[in-house]
Amino acid sequence: MFADVIVDINNVEVDKIFEYSFSDCDIKIGSRVAVPFGQKIIEGVVIGVKEVSKFDPEKIRPIHRLLEKTPALTEETLSLMEYVCKTCYVTRAAALRLFLPSEMRKGKVKEQFNRIVSYIDGLDVNVAVTTLRKTAIKQKELLYYLAENKKCNFTVLAERFGASAVNGLVEKGYAIITTEKRIRSPYKGIDAQNKNVELTEKQKKAVNSVVNSDKSVSLLFGVTGSGKTEVYLNLINRAIEKGKSAIMLVPEISLTPQMLKQLRARFGDNAAILHSGLSAGERFDEWWRLRNGEAKIAIGARSAIFAPLENVGIIIIDEEHDGSYTSESAPRYSTVEVAKYRAEYCGAKLVLGSATPSVESYKYALDGVYNLIELPDRINKKPLPEVEIADMRKEVRRGNNTPFSSVLKTELENCLSKGNQAIIFLNQRGYSKTVICTECGHVQKCDSCDVSLTYHKEDESLLCHYCGAKYKMITACTECGSPFIRYGGTGTERVVDELKKLFPSARILRMDRDTTQSKEGHFKILNKFSAREADILVGTQMIAKGHDFPFVTLVGILDADMSLHFSDYRSGERTFQLLTQVAGRSGRAEQSGKVVLQTYSPDNPVLRYAINYDYENFFKQEISIRKATAFPPFTDVVRILISSEDDDRALSATKAIYEELSYIYNEQREKFRFFGCMKAPLKRLQNKFRYQVLMRINANDRELLDKVFISVDKYKNRTVLISMEVNSNNLT
Repeated sequence: MFADVIVDINNVEVDKIFEYSFSDCDIKIGSRVAVPFGQKIIEGVVIGVKEVSKFDPEKIRPIHRLLEKTPALTEETLSLMEYVCKTCYVTRAAALRLFLPSEMRKGKVKEQFNRIVSYIDGLDVNVAVTTLRKTAIKQKELLYYLAENKKCNFTVLAERFGASAVNGLVEKGYAIITTEKRIRSPYKGIDAQNKNVELTEKQKKAVNSVVNSDKSVSLLFGVTGSGKTEVYLNLINRAIEKGKSAIMLVPEISLTPQMLKQLRARFGDNAAILHSGLSAGERFDEWWRLRNGEAKIAIGARSAIFAPLENVGIIIIDEEHDGSYTSESAPRYSTVEVAKYRAEYCGAKLVLGSATPSVESYKYALDGVYNLIELPDRINKKPLPEVEIADMRKEVRRGNNTPFSSVLKTELENCLSKGNQAIIFLNQRGYSKTVICTECGHVQKCDSCDVSLTYHKEDESLLCHYCGAKYKMITACTECGSPFIRYGGTGTERVVDELKKLFPSARILRMDRDTTQSKEGHFKILNKFSAREADILVGTQMIAKGHDFPFVTLVGILDADMSLHFSDYRSGERTFQLLTQVAGRSGRAEQSGKVVLQTYSPDNPVLRYAINYDYENFFKQEISIRKATAFPPFTDVVRILISSEDDDRALSATKAIYEELSYIYNEQREKFRFFGCMKAPLKRLQNKFRYQVLMRINANDRELLDKVFISVDKYKNRTVLISMEVNSNNLT
């Protein structure tokens, strides 16, 4: 027999199918195998099996060994691999890596087993004890213990009674040792209690609309607190009852414990979690529980769309508008597009849920491409929280140089005096965004990137938020030697410091990337706040969506217009979405909520739409601007990013690519709305110089995209990296 194998080497030169022979009947399509490749043994995946080869069988090398008896990948997975290769322009090896835990690929993690000591059924303990020597005190104690408990972990017994006592009883035939697979289960401390929730009429209609629609994709457009989660759970339940599986995606790792808690309450161990925050062992065991069918529901962030499930019946993407659903590293895939492919392949339903849908999704829903379902009211019939704008220009003129407006200070006092909780949102971690010399104006920058360093007060360091480089905090300017240093901008660390001065007795938690690096960091912080062990939660965008805290009655939004002035066509949309989502954390239970939105641009129309929760009018304005300026969804933005550690090589490759693409542009000008070449917004990143060729072309022109990719791909080499992105989420 012969096998077609994709080897695990992400290189264009070996992006081919290699043939190997085998006689092991367990080797099937989707099996992971170790194969000889040159002088090495490397891993690969079988994508085809055949009885006859067109090559000389004597020259075909045999498969070295099978890595697991159960094929790791399914035929659907292999089909999805081809889809990712075609749409993301990557090698098969790069695409296949999306489907497998990285430690599993490298052989660094395996199944774990416990040695279990069991009491022999039917053995009379009193008779057995009389056969032991008088001095065998530990063996006697152990025998009585086993007679009562029936079985126990060998390690536990060895620590309590001694390994020799355990082995002695086994030798005498009074106990046996077996092995049981050990499941490394994440979030063991989650308290899951099922609550019988009666759906409202609107929720029932939403569920039925998804199930009965002739469209495979439904957009569930519901305000914050409208009960979208309960709709999701009911749809998952229907899929499970039909013997199918389900995928539930959330945008942030911080949201997975909350969703897992609800899934475990309803479905028990049938839910498994997949995300990068798990330990290698946990991710490995959860992955195999899904692959073996022991769990039918996958919950996780973006990467869980590649969960190894078969017979998928429902895919749900909560907060579908969120930018985290687009991968910013190769393969640069769109989770929504991958989900559409999986849903179509499996005949499943795809539900996109959001209180602030992406402009593209809402347009597709209005055009009838998606099934549109609306939940316009909160589940408790309470109004959305009142939003008050604080004009920070006036605050500065009054001499207020703190991060908090006078109205926010007053509202915080009222909130805390009533025993309620508050959330303070600022999408900038660290203490200060920049460190500036007041003498010469020099700004401390990263040695490897063309960006300023952020001051982190907790460990007195300067950190690059792009490459992660860490420097000691300076005491004098590195340019002129002046000791006069000032801090520019405010981060979450400084906000916490200022709050402690204003409210010394308040218990404050901070949630950002710095405080959630430890295992289950998100879970522990959110658990404390949910248990009312803190009064104020300060955080970045990871606190902005999905969380449900009944006692939060105040949300303060600092620097509300921070993202409004980015040079990105999505800046208005992102600002509207973020502000609406953060505001929705307030007043979700019986007490009404209040939001204080601090801004230097109080008259900006995007902010005005946000404070009135007016998505429809925001959409009308935004879609008209996109149409007039020829931006998505009316076109596709294509970026060719060229980077190299050598500036001259990067520039030379950019010129050559631009000249080559110019021929396509001149031949098919009617398909282009823009074509240009320039430095990347971040000229240097991680010690690489960066240039880009930008195009705006007619939407969904796959033939033109393929032609562009073929033209640029040949310029790749070991010294110059070239990537092609379509509608990238981040053009910096």
